[in-house]
Amino acid sequence: MNGFSRRSLLKVATAGGAVAGIGGFSALSQFLSPLLTGTDSDLVGFQAPQRDEIDEFSHVIQRLTFGPRPGQYAKVRTMGTEAFIEQQLAPDSLDDSWTDARSRHFEALHSWPMGELLEYKARELLDQMTRKKILRATHSTRQLQEVMVDFWSDHFNIDPSKGDSKWLKPADDREVIRNHALGSFPALLKASALSPSMLWYLDGRLNRHASPEDRPNENYARELLELHTLGVRGGYTQKDVMEVARCLTGWTVRERSQSRFAVGKVEFRPDLHDAGAKTVLGVELPAGLGAVDLKRVIEIVSHHPSTARYLAGKLCARFISDAPPESAVLATAETFRTSKGDIRQTLHTLFHTPGFRAARGEKTKRPFHFVVSALRATSARTNAGPALQDYLLRLGHAPFQFPTPDGYPEEAQPWMATLLWRWKFAVDLSSAAISGTSLKIDALRKAAGSEEAFAAHLLGRAATADELEAAAQSGLPLALLLASPAFQTF
Repeated sequence: MNGFSRRSLLKVATAGGAVAGIGGFSALSQFLSPLLTGTDSDLVGFQAPQRDEIDEFSHVIQRLTFGPRPGQYAKVRTMGTEAFIEQQLAPDSLDDSWTDARSRHFEALHSWPMGELLEYKARELLDQMTRKKILRATHSTRQLQEVMVDFWSDHFNIDPSKGDSKWLKPADDREVIRNHALGSFPALLKASALSPSMLWYLDGRLNRHASPEDRPNENYARELLELHTLGVRGGYTQKDVMEVARCLTGWTVRERSQSRFAVGKVEFRPDLHDAGAKTVLGVELPAGLGAVDLKRVIEIVSHHPSTARYLAGKLCARFISDAPPESAVLATAETFRTSKGDIRQTLHTLFHTPGFRAARGEKTKRPFHFVVSALRATSARTNAGPALQDYLLRLGHAPFQFPTPDGYPEEAQPWMATLLWRWKFAVDLSSAAISGTSLKIDALRKAAGSEEAFAAHLLGRAATADELEAAAQSGLPLALLLASPAFQTF
């Protein structure tokens, strides 16, 4: 690289990240602006829905993705919804080289060892994580994978502002969430349990049994049962929480304050582990298992019927409705149970339930979903910089910034207070008033063929006469359509 190291490049690219949150473009914004852009290729074959109600093609696109891009409706209509579902369930079969190439410019997040992340300011890493998430959600062809990354990020939420998590969360996002998003739930759960960032966030590194008087730290054990597996009504007791905590004693992570060598390395310390016999959810674990205690706990809770039910309910709430039909939850839970937590198989069943097919336009987009769907629908070009991130902050849905372990809420009610800022975003996006983000409105309208077709593309169905009249009279038809109830639901 002509004497310019990867580390030097990254430092130059991120040098202005902290300042950019206050105003103006950061050095990273300028470095990436020709890279994090939309393309005109999805304007080819632009075809809008024509029916008065949401058809099966629009419905499946809306639910499995962060919203359609121009041209996507025509592709799915040609290939059929079944083929599209199967394709999205097999992300490795999709060419995502365009997005991958641009993601590599966030080099600190791509492949560097955790220890080297300590050389960067925590705010720079958060900025890069946020940009990368927006980039992939907006442009990736592997849309279902991105939706599931978003889902599991909330399910296994970590607030990176705590301790060493500031530097360890990028590795968690890459190696835990993204790596297992459509894989095996037990493998995902184990990876999360041993994530250096999670060990920091929920105090697993402090869960030690050095003497008979020591009581285990139950913070992670409680969230493991209540949030990650069985659910609050999953049938566990306080005794189970304490027994799980005992099983997980002795796992440590090397801390930045103690040494800069191998920071973030997870280790099992037998001298800090409670080696006695335990009973977890009625299953007896003999004394002396050591590190195997963790493996057994993961097996017990992953395959518990309450976990199948709880996760099926959450998945159906994401893909069907805030109050999904019981039949869909039961069918999804059964596949989760019989497949031993295979996420792909579980989703395949969910997508073929009558409840999934019937629930059209019933979900309210969360703010991140709303913003990204607007970028996708308009084929926007963006550097995902501080100006765009500021809207997510004001909307209350900035990635990686939720403070409690339960993650951002899925249901609509908590987001109702964001409507005014959604409208402002719609106006500013359509008016080219967001620094680093731009649209080609004329090209979009020309590709659509008419105002009616363009409106149908945005709404997922033919616009009503009232909607078209209101858009025309507003003076900002794109803004009005983006702010409309029809666009804010899916």
